[in-house]
Amino acid sequence: MRMPVVFSGHGSPMVALDHNDITKTMTAVGEKINADYQKPKAILSISAHWYTKGTFVQSAAQPRQIYDMYGFPKELYQVKYPARGDAELTERVQDLLGNKVEINDSWGIDHGSWTVLVHMYPNADVPVVQLSVNGQLSAKQSYDLGKKLIPLRDEGYLVFASGNIVHNLSRVEWDNPDGTPQTHAFNDYIIDAVKAKDADKIINYEAGPNASYAVPTPDHYLPIAYALGAADGDSASVFNNVCNLGSMAMTGFIWG
Repeated sequence: MRMPVVFSGHGSPMVALDHNDITKTMTAVGEKINADYQKPKAILSISAHWYTKGTFVQSAAQPRQIYDMYGFPKELYQVKYPARGDAELTERVQDLLGNKVEINDSWGIDHGSWTVLVHMYPNADVPVVQLSVNGQLSAKQSYDLGKKLIPLRDEGYLVFASGNIVHNLSRVEWDNPDGTPQTHAFNDYIIDAVKAKDADKIINYEAGPNASYAVPTPDHYLPIAYALGAADGDSASVFNNVCNLGSMAMTGFIWG
């Protein structure tokens, strides 16, 4: 059975320690994949926080956990997610992407991945290989690269992308449990486009309402383009349709 594709908002790194409706849903997504499909052989994680010049994939047998955030409570830095790597998945990514990808083990499993996966697969018993988000690619090129990953789904691998539809750190309102009108408008626009399978609207997101507010930099948005490509036109279900901190959208999708 072809595996699904998941895109999840991650927002504040504190989501790793949270126990609320958002994190319960993340757990439910992992459980649903295991029940309706199968437990993934490994996860190819495309995290906004490995934002690079070029496309890179990890090959480490035991990738290090990256605490790439600052100024948070010490408890957050004590969260351990010791997922192992997977050489077979790394080789398949190389096969599929050819000279468009290089091995790079200078990074690791960053908080874009582990703050969500600690809820989806809390035992860290599914191997994780990260693929970088290439900041030199447009959304269309990211989508096209994602399409090259489709065969992984037929081989038991989960393509998992992590970012945020709306992510504007300069406009964060730490005491706001909701999103601003600009956040809701752009989030709703992308959700409607995903439901309608309107890839052009998602790829050409700059035409959306308040796009410069919602996506001031492309790093957290581009993972959805990779996921959309890998989704191969499948229908999507929406989860965690929540806006918070003023300028953050936690919305996630599962295709397939």
